[in-house]
Amino acid sequence: MQVYEGLDIITNKVSAQEQRMCQHHMIGFVDPLVTNYTVVDFRNKATALIEDIFARDKIPIVVGGTNYYIESLLWKVLVNAKPWEMGTEKVIDKKVELEKEDGHALHKCLSQVDPEMAAKLHPHDKRKVARSLQVFEETGISHSEFLHRQHAEEGGGPLGGPLKFPNPCILWLHAEQTVLDERLDKRVDNMLAAGLLDELRDFHKRYNEKKVVENSQDYQHGIFQSIGFKEFHEYLITEGKCTPEARNQLLKEGIEALKQVTKRYARKQNRWIKNRFLSRPGPSVPPVYGLEASDVSKWEESVLEPALEIVRSLIQGHKPAATPVKMPSSETENKRSYHMCDLCDRIIIGDREWAAHMKSKSHLHQLKKRRRLDSDAITTIESQSISPDHDKELKEKGSLGQNDEELKSSV
Repeated sequence: MQVYEGLDIITNKVSAQEQRMCQHHMIGFVDPLVTNYTVVDFRNKATALIEDIFARDKIPIVVGGTNYYIESLLWKVLVNAKPWEMGTEKVIDKKVELEKEDGHALHKCLSQVDPEMAAKLHPHDKRKVARSLQVFEETGISHSEFLHRQHAEEGGGPLGGPLKFPNPCILWLHAEQTVLDERLDKRVDNMLAAGLLDELRDFHKRYNEKKVVENSQDYQHGIFQSIGFKEFHEYLITEGKCTPEARNQLLKEGIEALKQVTKRYARKQNRWIKNRFLSRPGPSVPPVYGLEASDVSKWEESVLEPALEIVRSLIQGHKPAATPVKMPSSETENKRSYHMCDLCDRIIIGDREWAAHMKSKSHLHQLKKRRRLDSDAITTIESQSISPDHDKELKEKGSLGQNDEELKSSV
């Protein structure tokens, strides 16, 4: 989100003073009204910058943030779609247009042109389904075929193509969960003190107020999906339209929602690091060095000095004294396996999710309900089998017990 102009506080951009201490890139250069800036656009611009920095014998440091964007710089994992023709007055984003369609209809279309990818995606995951359809429509090649080609390249693996640059390393600053939660709550309080509400009001009036009136606001694309903007939607649109008490309550709810979603996102980032970096199968995986950042009073000894030693050793071609963080990768677990639960009429993607669903209260309730219905049906058949007329029919066909078993089997 820091690539967009505006919302400096809510996106936690580095200050002008910090930028003077060290040159920063990729900050505040995309117009806030642009909604089709993608990870591919980010990858292309950032890769050019990284290559230029290397050419000047400097070391680029990627700081983040959104781990999916970092992956795009580490591995060859993205598909280059056909560039747009710029002759038209209005450039239409095919993916955004597709996302407006019904999720199940999109998934059905994908299953026709790319059944392999469709089997890995849930119909509700409209973004990924639309992206796969976009790849096929713009290139004529299925998304899954593109990925197979990347995996088959030298250095490729199950989750993507080879590394884009030699000898990368990841420095993972982590903290105890309780400490991190407190730190994130304080960060929100500091944002409020720094003028967050004024920033949101100004941005809303300049860029979003008209969209709200037209009922065309979109909190799923561009800078409008920033954590902290949509959480204050009700507060922003009711200015001058409700009592001070009601406004106060909406403000409290917005602040609490911002704190909760910030902590949720931090947990998601940690899960991503564990699942995509630490547990990543294949040979092309950069070492991940953990740096304990719970106690900021020990920053020098716990974070800065170990980080400098690791980087210095790698530059000199030596093995760092620090040991990379390791997690066993689960080769048997398929995160994209397709399961259909007929009892619950639900599609489940992933072995772990399927196992959890099978133990869930909703599934067990449906299972108990089905067993009760089956039991009632068998009881009904058994009661019919002892009536005089029915007993006569059974004797003509064979023994009572034999036919009873046949009836049970049919049920």
